[in-house]
Amino acid sequence: MNVSSPKNIRNVAFISHGGAGKTSLVETILFNAKATNRIGSVDNGTTIMDFDPVEIEKKISINAKVATIEWKKHLLNILDTPGYANFLHETKVALSAVGGAVVIASAITGVKAETERVWKFAEEFDLAKIIFVNKMDKERADFFRALGDIEQSFGVTPLPIFLPIGKENSFKGIVDLVKMKAYIYPDEPTAEFKEAEIPAEMMDEVENYRTKLVEAVSETDDELIEKYLEGEELTEEEIKKGLREGTIAKRFIPVLCGSAVKNIGSKFLLEAIIDYLPSPLEREYKIAIDEKTGEEVPVRPEDENFMAFVFKTFIDPFAGKLTIFRVYSGELTTDSEIYNSNKGEYEKVNQLYLLQGKNFIKTDKLIAGQIAMINKLKYTTTFDTLCGKKCTLKFKPVEVPEPVISFSLQPKSKDDEDKVSNGLHRLMEEDIGIRVGRDEQTNELLLSGMGQMHIEVVVEKLKEKFKVDVELKTPKVPYKETIKFSAKGQGKYKKQTGGRGQYGDVWIELQPLERGAGFEFEDKIVGGVVPKQYIPAVEKGIREAAQEGILAGYPMVDFKAILYDGSYHSVDSSELAFKIAASMAFKKVALEAKPVLLEPIMNIDVFVPEDAVGTVLGDLNARRGRIINVEPQITGQHIRAQVPMAEILKYAPDLRSMTGGRGMFTMEFSHYEEVPTHIAEKIIAQAKAEKEKE
Repeated sequence: MNVSSPKNIRNVAFISHGGAGKTSLVETILFNAKATNRIGSVDNGTTIMDFDPVEIEKKISINAKVATIEWKKHLLNILDTPGYANFLHETKVALSAVGGAVVIASAITGVKAETERVWKFAEEFDLAKIIFVNKMDKERADFFRALGDIEQSFGVTPLPIFLPIGKENSFKGIVDLVKMKAYIYPDEPTAEFKEAEIPAEMMDEVENYRTKLVEAVSETDDELIEKYLEGEELTEEEIKKGLREGTIAKRFIPVLCGSAVKNIGSKFLLEAIIDYLPSPLEREYKIAIDEKTGEEVPVRPEDENFMAFVFKTFIDPFAGKLTIFRVYSGELTTDSEIYNSNKGEYEKVNQLYLLQGKNFIKTDKLIAGQIAMINKLKYTTTFDTLCGKKCTLKFKPVEVPEPVISFSLQPKSKDDEDKVSNGLHRLMEEDIGIRVGRDEQTNELLLSGMGQMHIEVVVEKLKEKFKVDVELKTPKVPYKETIKFSAKGQGKYKKQTGGRGQYGDVWIELQPLERGAGFEFEDKIVGGVVPKQYIPAVEKGIREAAQEGILAGYPMVDFKAILYDGSYHSVDSSELAFKIAASMAFKKVALEAKPVLLEPIMNIDVFVPEDAVGTVLGDLNARRGRIINVEPQITGQHIRAQVPMAEILKYAPDLRSMTGGRGMFTMEFSHYEEVPTHIAEKIIAQAKAEKEKE
């Protein structure tokens, strides 16, 4: 797979909600490009792209993967991305490495919540897009309904360049509106087709959409619009040129249609990627920061110095750590040395590989625009910048959503504690969406992720890759505490022993701050009544006491502590004494400042069929939810609400039950709010009971 110029490279991510057929479409494309001799099946676990054992078991994409193919003298790097809510952080990172996106829309379900989220990611990276309406052969498939859903959901102009011939069981081909030709396909998924006359019953519809296409294309160029207004026909080359310019400029979005399973339309999708999405020379440059000057430096394909960005790491039990990166400038060859500007270390490149899912293809040279892999790099991790020589430039890491749920992990065998710790550390290299930490109060090992399924997948990978079993405990709600009023008081620590004693005396005032402000400390000491060397100890004492809270042992936040008076002893005072005195003062004053419990509130988007709307709305209200709005969708209703995290920790199975498996939801953290008094009393009582047991 040799490529001489970035002009002949296309980097594109396939994005959509889960189940729209991304992986199946990539499998079909690999078959068409003769990268495989069969079309793999997601249901049978035989795809090249979903090769992780957990993916095969669950029949979903969990990681973003790369497929590099050749098509008509172009090199295409296709990134197959996850579509399920718990793994969209993978999709966002993958989108940072491409210049275009193919949005897969289901002809059955249209646009779902996850598609809207990944669309926003694509907009964040300013990507040009084309849309492929898939599953035209399935029951209830409707191309034109999907078009309306696209326009309504994204607020864009979908511009069909192909129309379906038939639908559901009768779907047998497509009409090319650029060439004004019809293509009829056989029942076997060979991608072979026969040219035919456009069906007479479709001519009015075809002429209508052909007119819309020509009108949109003509507006991309003054000469074309003049030619169009004068009634002249645009040539095929002119239409393609206008389509390319309009797509890259994001004036409109070309729409194709087909069936991945029947291999209808997939070859034309490849041609559309080449014809209408940008090469690295057109839009794909990346901003680096010079750590010496702080200046932003655009890194372009034509720059001579090699620079690359690592966007994915895999941990393979046999091949070791696999580092996947995108080259943004310069060239890289095997047996060379590269510099990691994040780690300040040099790395040896023994062999370079192109990727086709689980298959590696050796290559000796990379140029700007290519995506490739190196194995067994010692220091490099995800989001690192690689340079051809020592440099001070670093690419910005991708901002990924923060985890929304935590579980406590406990090894089934005490002998496996080190294995668990090591395994989680390795998995954090592979999955930038998980966090691992230890609760200072309970000493529990906490695993945080994007949802319950995400956590369960991590646990399965621990077992699969590192041969260790763990138990998951019910997730703890990260309650917090705060105060509602200002209060003042004294904390005095005096201890006399046979020798030198301990003496610390402080007066503090606690004031509430707005939600999310955190903690502030102010020193208002006058006249040295508390010596300067002890003031940091006072702040530390308050901070540490605040971590244990007052009501139920949860951290206290959103308050200001003011040290305004005190006294000291020239011999007996010490940092420890003032730290203890500050802690005593905090506990006393916080109780007088009307402490309250805070709970995390989640934004939740629920998509339900029409017949289940009432049930789901009633259930959300029962969970103390606030309904923001209800919007009609093609296949039901979109409910936006805010619900306390404590009420929806196990929402997924309940929603499945209420909707017969047809409902889906996504959620993300919104803010903290005060817990209602009657609920707070129960939480506080339970916390005290647990503490007494200890």
